[in-house]
Amino acid sequence: MIDLHLHSVFSDGELLPSELIRRMAALGNEGMAITDHADFSNIPHIMDALGRLKEWRDDFELEVLFGVEITHVPPKLIGRAVELALREGAEIVVVHGETISEPVKEGTNFAALNEEIDILAHPGLIDESSLELAAENGVSLEITSRRGHCLANGYVAKKAEEFGCVLTLNTDAHSPPDLISTKEAEAVCKGAGIKDFETVFENSGTLLKRKLKRV
Repeated sequence: MIDLHLHSVFSDGELLPSELIRRMAALGNEGMAITDHADFSNIPHIMDALGRLKEWRDDFELEVLFGVEITHVPPKLIGRAVELALREGAEIVVVHGETISEPVKEGTNFAALNEEIDILAHPGLIDESSLELAAENGVSLEITSRRGHCLANGYVAKKAEEFGCVLTLNTDAHSPPDLISTKEAEAVCKGAGIKDFETVFENSGTLLKRKLKRV
């Protein structure tokens, strides 16, 4: 499995980046991205901290990207937050979508999909105009194993197939029990009604490789 949505102690996760990397490798996973919760108050801090690990990238046990998850930023300001993250060295940008388990501001999904982002996390009951935009811009929609956020997985999977959107599967892990293996990831896909889970995994691999070529 390649998990492109993980949190460390640099936001609300429980583990150091090194601990996340070691535990992911121990599960037999192939790649990952640390994408800590971020807004204007902490984007520079997160990328300064995670950026210190970039020079050790070749010594890690698996391929790693360092980035952010833009979280609860007002829709009209998401573009500016994305620009700041990229300027500060984010290698991957995720936006916290309109999950049904949190009071995310309406319009977040559509605003995020107009920006230079890679993944719209747990997009909830995403509307048709946003689905069309995701397909047009090649932004991945997330299927998640995270409790609460996963309640809309079936809807997201069905609509993604209907509109031709790219799907990736991530954990949104904050603590060790949240991490999963490829076998567990397959079960999450099946539970969402996704039969072709191999393509979902390939989507993550393609995104990871494309991003690594730029670093």
